[in-house]
Order: sequence, then structure tokens, then C-alpha cells
Amino acid sequence: MKASLDTNVMIHLYRAGRQQILFDFFEEGVFIYEQIRSVESQSVLKMFQNNVDENRLLYGTGDLGEVYAISLAQTIGAYSLVTDDIKPGGPYMSLLQLEYEVMPFTFAELLILRYLLGEADELQTVDDFNAVNLASDLNWSLKSQVIKFIKRFWKEPYKEEDRQWMQKLSADHNIKAKSRFASLRRCL
Repeated sequence: MKASLDTNVMIHLYRAGRQQILFDFFEEGVFIYEQIRSVESQSVLKMFQNNVDENRLLYGTGDLGEVYAISLAQTIGAYSLVTDDIKPGGPYMSLLQLEYEVMPFTFAELLILRYLLGEADELQTVDDFNAVNLASDLNWSLKSQVIKFIKRFWKEPYKEEDRQWMQKLSADHNIKAKSRFASLRRCL
């Protein structure tokens, strides 16, 4: 899977010294919109600019970084967008609710997914979350992020595709979500 990044998330992970999480999780690559300007052909740049123009109509001026990240994901065919902008009406929530081919994730969701896949234990997950949360000044709670994650992928998904994606991931990797979440809750 490859991902387009909101620049803020990248900064948070680097400040926390946890940038490798992105590269481990997205084995096909991690991209930021600055890359497209220096690497791609004129036709790809034109497609990117068209996507930017369309997406700017949907979001406020304060969401320009996310507009670029979403547009990049659309242009390069990235399945994922990693952002920390979860405000109502913002890019993350819009991508959850609208028909886009791009699946949004927060850094917390990536950590939870990594944990569920068995690529990190409970203590590492809590430690990584705390490090990124502190570096970002987001003041999130891992407990509340776990609750949101469960709602998003199991209990009350915005899109049925999210539930189906998680069911397939769970089946493919033999994820025992209830027992994994019970173990994680003991560390919160």
C-alpha cells in the first residue's frame, strides 16, 4: 500500500523519532506533494493541479496541506491519506463520508493497525502514541482513539467499505480483535 501524507503528520512523526512507522506500514511508498513538483512529467503535474483546483472548492483555506495531500493521493493512485486534521468538515471526515477512492488514516489509527497486525505489542503502541502525541501537541487520548477506531471499522462505519476492508484484513491476518483490544486496554 502507498500513502500520501499531510505534511503535519510527517513533522509529528519525525519530531517524535517515529518516522519509520510510515515506511514500515506503507511498503509501496510514502509521498508528499512536494515530490510531484520535482519528479513527475508535465501531464501528471497538470492532473495534480486539476485535482487541487477541484479539492480547494471543498475545503477551507486552512486545509491547503490536506488539499495537496488528497490531490496527490488521487493523482498517483495512493489508497491512503495520513492526516491529523480530524475536524468536522475537514479532509479526514470528508473522505470518510464522501465517495473517494482514498482511505484516510490518523497516526493513531496506523499505530492501532500495526498493533492489531502483531507488528508491535501493547507497550510499544502506547509508547509510540505518547511520543507522537507529545511531539505534535495534539493532546489526544489513546483510549479515545481506540474507541473511535472500533466505531469506524466495526460498530458504526461511515462507509460499509471500511467495515469490509477491516473484515478482510482481519481474516487475511487472523486478527483476534477482541482479545487484542482487551490486552491494549489493560495498558491504557
